[in-house]
Amino acid sequence: MNSQFPKYQRLKEEIASWIAAGKYRPGDKLPSENELAEQFGLSRQTVRQSIGDLVAEGWLSREQGKGTFVAKLQGDRRGPGASRMVGLITTHISDYIFPSIVRGVEAALKQQGYRLLLSSTEGSKDKERESLETMLSQGVCGLIVEPTKSAEGNPNYEAFMALEYHGIPMLMINEQYADLDWPCVKVDDEAGGFAAAEHLLAAGHRAIAGLFKTDDLQGVHRMKGFVRAHRERRLAVEPDLIVRYRSEDRDTRPLDALRELLGREQPPTAIVCYNDQLAVALLDVIREAGLRVPEDLSIVSFDDSFLATATEIKLTTITHPKAELGETAAGLLVAMLDKDAGRQARGHVFAPQLVLRSSTAPLADG
Repeated sequence: MNSQFPKYQRLKEEIASWIAAGKYRPGDKLPSENELAEQFGLSRQTVRQSIGDLVAEGWLSREQGKGTFVAKLQGDRRGPGASRMVGLITTHISDYIFPSIVRGVEAALKQQGYRLLLSSTEGSKDKERESLETMLSQGVCGLIVEPTKSAEGNPNYEAFMALEYHGIPMLMINEQYADLDWPCVKVDDEAGGFAAAEHLLAAGHRAIAGLFKTDDLQGVHRMKGFVRAHRERRLAVEPDLIVRYRSEDRDTRPLDALRELLGREQPPTAIVCYNDQLAVALLDVIREAGLRVPEDLSIVSFDDSFLATATEIKLTTITHPKAELGETAAGLLVAMLDKDAGRQARGHVFAPQLVLRSSTAPLADG
């Protein structure tokens, strides 16, 4: 338990986390006050204060002569006059395109009279679970989630289902877990991967390397589009030209792989990067090899972030709506908070666009 808070508050948070994690479900009986006092080394008076607060807040219910039970959160916790706090869980908050997404969500919610509670998983499945538990314990009325490493499954399924059981509407952004049938606001990443590769193929390039982060489904779909563009032209992709990496390896694996590819007797003439952030990092590798962009190597990346125009090489890139995606997600969630709308809300898929800048050029003869 967190030692920064009074003992009764720490016990409250501990019990709320049990409920959020599904350890105790609605209708389950809690340990007695004596048992809790012994387990946590607290007085019965402190335990009674914690339990009383949780009963008053709707988490627990008391039955005379029977004990204390987990209550189902009532729907009116989301109604007028109840909680106006919406939770947003992202993989990151303060870097790359995430601040723009957050601003979009916050602006749209503010217009509708809602406040925003932010949390970041920092790419950790364990922190994602902690964030879900926190959101439930804080009494949010709705939740927007960017799944963490969405291509690696959903070990936090029970925590998500606890939110659903308590009547808290949720939608996902950028991608979604396959085992959760929630609305999702995202970009058509496969179409983006196709457009990136097709642009280079149409310019005469054939030896095109693709570098994709594949522990999230965004990268998986971008890679699928990349491969499909080749197949539709009846071209085989050389296996060594597809570089896959995980989030933990993003600062080493793709850079080392490109160094190796550029050192080959027949190096690639173009590359497709998972995002602008990676493309900017790879520019240093290209300079080290004594090559120029786009004269020796063309580059297409993703997201059209501020990084796409931050260096002397202006990147050709695939758009990501960022703030608009956040605004759309917030608008859909507000609609879901209407009891009549329920879970009937549908997600939204943005069509990506290719933004042409100076990092690509037709393949020179020979």
